[in-house]
Amino acid sequence: MLTIIGCGNLNRSDDAVGVLIAQRLQQYLAQYPLPHVRVYDCGTAGMEVMFQARGSKKLIIIDASSTDSEPGAIFKVPGKELEALPEPSYNLHDFRWDHALAAGRKIFKEDFPLDVTVYLIEAENLDFGIDLSPVVQHSADLVFEEITAIVRQSKK
Repeated sequence: MLTIIGCGNLNRSDDAVGVLIAQRLQQYLAQYPLPHVRVYDCGTAGMEVMFQARGSKKLIIIDASSTDSEPGAIFKVPGKELEALPEPSYNLHDFRWDHALAAGRKIFKEDFPLDVTVYLIEAENLDFGIDLSPVVQHSADLVFEEITAIVRQSKK
């Protein structure tokens, strides 16, 4: 089972990139169904990431980044390098997908994917808005194409 999860906030311009790619992938799979591929839009809900990833062999997470890198830069990072245990908090919004990776592995053990890849696209604009900046849209198209190639190969 391959699970693909898009994260982000649709109301914060480029922060929506992971969600928008996930929605495009859902449309792609509606046309070309593959029963062993699941795609979720988890928005900003880290806890949902943890539960949706459970039972998968391979996990791909897509999100925006804000690291002062060149806008539109694409980072493809092994999930193990980004896992982080959450700080104690009473607010579930503080539980992000990087926390979900560490907590899910700890809670679900062998029922949590070991093969995790994270695609991060550097944001240009995180202000309120509903459109991606052109440079991030271009990068989103590249990531979408790369992931659809992975999806097509996974059926073999």
